[in-house]
Amino acid sequence: MSKQNLTLLTDFYELTMMQGYYNNKNNDTVVFDMFYRDNPCDSGYAICAGLEQVIEYIENLRFKEDDIEYLRSLKIFDEDFLSYLKGFSFTGDIYAVPEGTVVFPTVPLVKVVAPIMEAQLIEAALLNFINHQSLIATKASRVVYAAGGAPVMEFGLRRAQGPDAGTLGARAAVIGGCIGTSNVLSAKLYDLPALGTHAHSWIMSFEDELTAFRKYAELYPLNTTLLVDTYDTLRSGLPNAIKVFKELRDNGKMPEKYGIRLDSGDLAYLSKMSRKMLDEAGFIDATITASSDLDEYVIESLILQGAKIDSWGVGTKLITSKDCPSFGGVYKLSAVELDSQVIPRMKLSENPWKMTNPGNKKVYRVYEKDSGKIKADLIALEDENLTSDKPLLLFDPMATWKKTYLKADSYTLRELLEPIFIKGKCVYKSPSVMEIRDYCAKEQETLWDECRRLANPHNVYVDLSDKLYKLKTELLNNYFTSK
Repeated sequence: MSKQNLTLLTDFYELTMMQGYYNNKNNDTVVFDMFYRDNPCDSGYAICAGLEQVIEYIENLRFKEDDIEYLRSLKIFDEDFLSYLKGFSFTGDIYAVPEGTVVFPTVPLVKVVAPIMEAQLIEAALLNFINHQSLIATKASRVVYAAGGAPVMEFGLRRAQGPDAGTLGARAAVIGGCIGTSNVLSAKLYDLPALGTHAHSWIMSFEDELTAFRKYAELYPLNTTLLVDTYDTLRSGLPNAIKVFKELRDNGKMPEKYGIRLDSGDLAYLSKMSRKMLDEAGFIDATITASSDLDEYVIESLILQGAKIDSWGVGTKLITSKDCPSFGGVYKLSAVELDSQVIPRMKLSENPWKMTNPGNKKVYRVYEKDSGKIKADLIALEDENLTSDKPLLLFDPMATWKKTYLKADSYTLRELLEPIFIKGKCVYKSPSVMEIRDYCAKEQETLWDECRRLANPHNVYVDLSDKLYKLKTELLNNYFTSK
């Protein structure tokens, strides 16, 4: 959440493995890939987020004296190893997909090239940062898409699983497309718009609803949004709000922005009736904001029902990603450097989708030249340099008979992984969250509409280069023929 030393934010076995590597004098340079296997929330894509926190973590990665004392107290770590930890710092390379990028399963979001003790230590924290924020950013992007251009505010702090989840979750939600957050700490830390109106308790603290509305309008004359469902929305709340708006208008004190908020009941019916009553009273520019346990499916349904809602406040189901509470990112060893040679490694499994892609890799995004839409992602080996002036044959690595042939110059290529740390030094400057939000919006425009629909979306293909596919097949064949 803030710049702090989180070195012990790791799983215990990372440290026991580190001691094992140390005692065996094994600190070979290795390659690890962080990727995920399934899109969250039944989505056709995900949004990558959390890189800024990874950078802060790596830059502050130091074992303090009290960390060493704590580890010593566990009576499992040797003094030689603890002495090594005293001087520990990250010296490797990290490459990553920029925050806000649209991503797909099996594509490396982060690649770590580092001595194995360093690469092993950072696994758990890296997964924690990327998994959580990518999940919330993805959920937010779906909610914003369902809203069809109407503003969406993040209102979830009180239902988040702790302060860090609420604060970093708000950051991720804005990356995904929310216009701001009710979380003041997150707004301060990440320079986000702080948004909100008032609670039912404000109304109930006064002798009557009308007085509460009048006092609120006096306090906030530039932006007066009144919560109208405390007692009775259509027979009390809305008529009283209209009365206050008329008083403001008659006194020449009409707010620049004004309107009502609905937080309960049948939002479709209430919003239509509210719009009618506001328009008949002459307040055609009054906005109607809705909250009340919303998600992308509820918003989509309300819009289909003709609800007259101008903006949305989304809390619990966004900040917790209630229908899909985890992102599922993993961190797998893909290569070891021995005697200046890169030796590929891969994990085998009886589940084909759990087998990993070997080697030191790069990722190309393939766009259709005319539309600018994504055709596929292509995972290749690091020494491959592809150009769009040659024909490209894409094929599904799980069903190789499924092929797509692209003529030369009918497509464009973009490498996704950017250098973040080189030899332990950060070479990347994180944009502001609002800049990432703008970039993310442009990224989502590169998706076909079929990929963005909420139900049964089209899946973008993630293919392997011919060279990588042959390497993977060779490793599989060598494994089984050596048995």
